[in-house]
Amino acid sequence: MKNAIATLGAALAAIALSPAVAQDAPIAVRVEASKPGAKVDRHIFGQFAEHLGTGIYGGVWVGKDSPIPNVRGIRSDVVAALKAIRVPNVRWPGGCFADEYHWRDGIGDPKKRRVTVNANWGGSIEDNAFGTHEFFDFAEQIGAEAYVSVNVGSGTYQEASDWVAYMTADTRNTAGQERAANGRKEPWKVAFLGIGNESWGCGGNMRPETYIDELKRFGRFSRNYNPAQQGENNPLAMRRIAVGPDDKDTRYTEAVMKAWKERDWTWSIEGLSMHSYTVIKFPASYDSVNFGEKEYAEITKATLRMEDLINTHSAIMDKYDPEKKVPLIVDEWGTWYAKLPGSPEGFLQQQNSMRDAIVAALNFNIFARHADRVRGANIAQMVNVLQAMILTDKDKMVLTPTYYIHKMYLPFQDATFVPVAYDAGQYRQGDIELPRVDAVAVRDTAGKLWVSLVNVDPNRPATMRLQIPGVRVKGATGQLLTAPKVNSVNTFDAPDTVSPRPFQGRVGGEGVTVELPAKSVAMLAIDER
Repeated sequence: MKNAIATLGAALAAIALSPAVAQDAPIAVRVEASKPGAKVDRHIFGQFAEHLGTGIYGGVWVGKDSPIPNVRGIRSDVVAALKAIRVPNVRWPGGCFADEYHWRDGIGDPKKRRVTVNANWGGSIEDNAFGTHEFFDFAEQIGAEAYVSVNVGSGTYQEASDWVAYMTADTRNTAGQERAANGRKEPWKVAFLGIGNESWGCGGNMRPETYIDELKRFGRFSRNYNPAQQGENNPLAMRRIAVGPDDKDTRYTEAVMKAWKERDWTWSIEGLSMHSYTVIKFPASYDSVNFGEKEYAEITKATLRMEDLINTHSAIMDKYDPEKKVPLIVDEWGTWYAKLPGSPEGFLQQQNSMRDAIVAALNFNIFARHADRVRGANIAQMVNVLQAMILTDKDKMVLTPTYYIHKMYLPFQDATFVPVAYDAGQYRQGDIELPRVDAVAVRDTAGKLWVSLVNVDPNRPATMRLQIPGVRVKGATGQLLTAPKVNSVNTFDAPDTVSPRPFQGRVGGEGVTVELPAKSVAMLAIDER
């Protein structure tokens, strides 16, 4: 009997010390509220709207004569939803589409606009009903700034120069007079100008050296004529974004930054783009709906590569730009899965699940941790395409889990990063090992402290103990996003399956205890005494 008791005691001790049980102990999170860091630029929450599938046509544009409620052809339900998440900028017209887009096809009388074939995305007919005027109208309706990509791949710098003049010149110029004749007297503000798109791939398959030559020409002659955006130190000045790396390939990063370092007065850039999708392999084969825990873990592991990519490319940028004058703009990111059954080829339609919400939160936290260099990002894409905020079908609309993450992260826009220290623990699925939790903190523009907490583990809740030295906490309230399963989605018939609910921590002593459910994201406001 004595031996049996001793054996049982040893077994219990072994269980108590096992990793699975140890991970269930409270996780200490130290929030260094007195050590502010870089500004988390609101532009990391930018959006991307390409002429692809129903992203524009049916998703944003329905036409002035549509029975779907609209303002000048732009659907009102989508505008209202996007205004609610304060979209900072919209990147348009692409994407691969941008380097085959000729802007004159999309101005003037809609009935006389050129009709073309969208060779990049499904071979659909492009009637150019949504052009420059419609895009700026859309951006103004949702309160966003314009990020316009010019055609470097199949266009000329004369064409790009003429387009920028058309958008920004006043009516003393012929370009401004033409714009006014088409219905817009005042110049538009162009916040960002992309000098090409994926010039290493669909934008021309250019060697880095070839692109540098093109960049210098386009950067030199794509002048902004809007007086409100002129001046070397003008914070409203148009920022030119150069094509940068494709995922882990560093050749463009090295070449563009070296050219920037050696530039003369005739040209410059104000940003370097990076594209990286959360995808296991191309063509994308993972299902966006019917998947299990193995696929969840693999996709989550893939998205966490973003941290390493930013570190890799930032190190090269630091070599040429130690003062971090040139921001890294991650202007295409998000999940890429197999197309939904029954959807057209090339339309890139997929569902959006709790898994995608966790992917979005993890990426926003990574961007925030690198706020000194990452000062812009554009999720792909806004409506109906890839990791969309919104899905539409004729007059129906539904908000996705990724939309709700954007809404929960509103306090992060232009907030100040606050360092956080914690032991993330481990979540294992087969031979995949991931951090169990993730945490980031900021002070918003009003000075309130916010903490984002992510429980990556789809099976076990996590108890987290927030310690905030120097802060006397009187409350911690916010929102929580979770779902019955990692593959739970919102549909037109069940739109609230994955939606935020009120959430609060338990204040005690000098900190806050949070019971975080499995597969969840929490955003907490810390009320100080």
